[in-house]
Amino acid sequence: MTAETDHDLTREPVAAHEPSPRSGSIALVLLVAAGLVAVAVGLMTLGRAQAQPYILGILAVLAMVGLFNLFAFAAGIIRFVDRSLDDPVMGRIADHAFDGLAVTDPRGHVVYSNAAYLTLTGASGPQEVRPVERVFIGNPDVSEAVFRLLKAAREGKRQQEEVRISGHDGSQGRWLRMRVRPLGTGKREAKYAVWSISDITRDRERQEDVFQELQHAIEYLDHAPCGFFSVNPAGELAYVNATLANWLDYDLAEIGSGGLKLTDIVSGDGASLLTAIVAVPGEVKTEVFDIDLRMRTGKTMPVRLYHKLAFGADGAPGPSRTLVISRARDERSDPDRAAEVRFMRFFDHTPMAIATVDRGGNVVRANARYAKLGQALGLDSASKSIFRAVNSRDRQLLITAINQAAEGQADVAPVEVALEGAKERWGQFFVTPVDAAENEAEAAIVHMLETTERRALENQINQSQKMETVGQLAGGIAHDFNNVLSAIMMANDFLLNAHKPTDPSFQDIMQIKQNATRAATLVRQLLAFSRRQTLRPQVLDLGDALSDLAMLLRRLIGEKVKHETIHGRDLWPVKVDVSQFEQVIVNLAVNARDAMPDGGKLIIRTANVTAEGAAKLAYKGMPAADYVRIEVADTGTGIPADIRDKIFEPFFSTKEVGKGTGLGLSTVYGIVKQTGGFIYVDSEPGQGTSFHIFLPRHHAEPEVQEQPAAVVGAANGAAKETAPAAAEAKPRTDLTGQGTILLVEDEEGLRALNARGLRSRGYTVVEAENGVEAMEVLEEQSGAIDLVVSDVVMPEMDGPTLLKAMREKNPDIKFIFVSGYAEDAFEKSLPEGQQFDFLPKPFTLSQLVAAVKETMAKAG
Repeated sequence: MTAETDHDLTREPVAAHEPSPRSGSIALVLLVAAGLVAVAVGLMTLGRAQAQPYILGILAVLAMVGLFNLFAFAAGIIRFVDRSLDDPVMGRIADHAFDGLAVTDPRGHVVYSNAAYLTLTGASGPQEVRPVERVFIGNPDVSEAVFRLLKAAREGKRQQEEVRISGHDGSQGRWLRMRVRPLGTGKREAKYAVWSISDITRDRERQEDVFQELQHAIEYLDHAPCGFFSVNPAGELAYVNATLANWLDYDLAEIGSGGLKLTDIVSGDGASLLTAIVAVPGEVKTEVFDIDLRMRTGKTMPVRLYHKLAFGADGAPGPSRTLVISRARDERSDPDRAAEVRFMRFFDHTPMAIATVDRGGNVVRANARYAKLGQALGLDSASKSIFRAVNSRDRQLLITAINQAAEGQADVAPVEVALEGAKERWGQFFVTPVDAAENEAEAAIVHMLETTERRALENQINQSQKMETVGQLAGGIAHDFNNVLSAIMMANDFLLNAHKPTDPSFQDIMQIKQNATRAATLVRQLLAFSRRQTLRPQVLDLGDALSDLAMLLRRLIGEKVKHETIHGRDLWPVKVDVSQFEQVIVNLAVNARDAMPDGGKLIIRTANVTAEGAAKLAYKGMPAADYVRIEVADTGTGIPADIRDKIFEPFFSTKEVGKGTGLGLSTVYGIVKQTGGFIYVDSEPGQGTSFHIFLPRHHAEPEVQEQPAAVVGAANGAAKETAPAAAEAKPRTDLTGQGTILLVEDEEGLRALNARGLRSRGYTVVEAENGVEAMEVLEEQSGAIDLVVSDVVMPEMDGPTLLKAMREKNPDIKFIFVSGYAEDAFEKSLPEGQQFDFLPKPFTLSQLVAAVKETMAKAG
């Protein structure tokens, strides 16, 4: 530490070449030390007695000097200074800096300023130095900036402002950059502010010059006789010059705001050509394209593009630079150019992908549709081989076709192959040879037409035809089988009436009855799949129907599976057959249970779906309308993708042999379709399955319509068909009666059994084999026939024709049709207003007698 006299901190800056003044000297210190040593040695020679007065005098002098220095230091007359503060380099960097520097204390007084600060603020010496706010007080152009700087200085923050100082004598003025920051991070230093003022007039002038030059360049580019645009890697137009904007009839400000993309101004698939350039890391590529641009009005104009694209070291494309030459004038003035433009339009706008390839299958040239196809298939942009567009299993077919063309074979058969990519896509390739004398680089021209949609439509039609064929077969089998079952069930009823439960053969007879009932259930499932079953639709609230099913579903799915029903609010009514709807839910619940052997959750949700919502779902084949959706979801094993399209086919089952008929989901499908609804499935292996059923909303009609022909005993048709044993378990009713019945049935054995059953209940039965014989019987009986029970399908004269003929003779005659077909299969052939009843086969003796008695009891 050295001592120096304190003086004003606003000292005059020292020139850079003068040595820095020091407050002490090493030589003086050594001289004082040598003198003290000499005095001490001299006093030692005098002896203690003689030296004592001198020693006391010297100590007194030193004490006075020390005491004086202490008082001077306390009073601030002298101070100890860090030698580093007198560093000749550090001090003069600030003193002679180009920027003006000043330090202000907490009260705003300047405690330090360098020469540049004095010059910039107009001070002639340290005595006239002023803080920044006092220098620029009263200048309206600067006052707001200074206020912000003062606020930042008081808060100990950094702030920067650039202001323009007008000249007093009409001169151009100056630009100043003013900064402020705290002196340090300490509590005391943070109260001091360091101000910096820089004259940036020259920098501003250079910026203005550069800006003016840039404006001129942009003006020249904007009004050049050709178009120009730049596209960023995201496909957005980063820049378009005024000429191109004018050609396309766009507002230049609209394009500059990033509102347009490349695909907005390029017609057809032309944008794919620009984005399909093969990336080469670190290189710049320039390609020439002849395409059409799309104007704002929708019209097109032919142009030639010189497209320049630079790639980074990682192969990522940067912004493009594209020169646009209009060819519209050439098209009008030059016939050759006009022909070239027309050809390029045909080439790029054809719906087929076209490419020329060499012998190795590498693409030499391609149109826009081919470039778009490559992007859609997710091919590597560095790949030029056309074989990469084809799935590996079919690739050899295309290789063979191109080799044939390369060898000059004229007629190369088209090949249809699977395309590469995550989704299943198909394409048909047409390969034609190229004359080697004209072009050695090209071996063949390949035209490719994507056939994915066509194949999907063909598969859909084939599937529909297959389902329709199987349905017709199932309906025919069901009709014939119902006749057999009716005879078995009728004969079984006679055996049950003739044997008591204590008879040894009674259990065997019951076993026959149970198996016949089971067979009848399978037949009903076949009819449901073929959509030929008889439905009795009624307006239904799905919430109530599902609530009634809850107890049955819990018993069916067992304790391992949790069941939850979530009802939508204010469900719309639907019109369905209650028993068939219950069968749909039961079948889906049983399938869900089987898919969750270790337990899980079964959730049934209901909700209204508006026409707008249905349109957004975009399910194939389902028109936009109001529906009520029933979702049956489970947390089971899920359905693999390869069998998901087959689950609704009849007899298709993934269960073990003996554990399923394969008719459950096909029955569901048939019931939903016959009701006018739609069913779809969403499933992933291991993530469960969701069936979505859409039933059309029922709109109440303003007038009450006539009830359709009621099925006497039809109550038996739906409810009793599913549980004949339960029906017979009810208290017996009196099924005896009187009257003459004409029984018309072409199956002799079944006719005999039906006649026997009716006679056993007290009725007089007259038999006929067909419609012609029945008419003869009617003539013979002279109107004594009370009821006609007739089959529908018979030789010579069928049931509907018989009904028309008999009603002409006797309009009040009562009629019951029995058939293995659905009522809808023949009801359309009847004249309007005809009343009849219907009993579906197979039926038991009690069902037949109940239907007859109920019809006979009706008023004529």
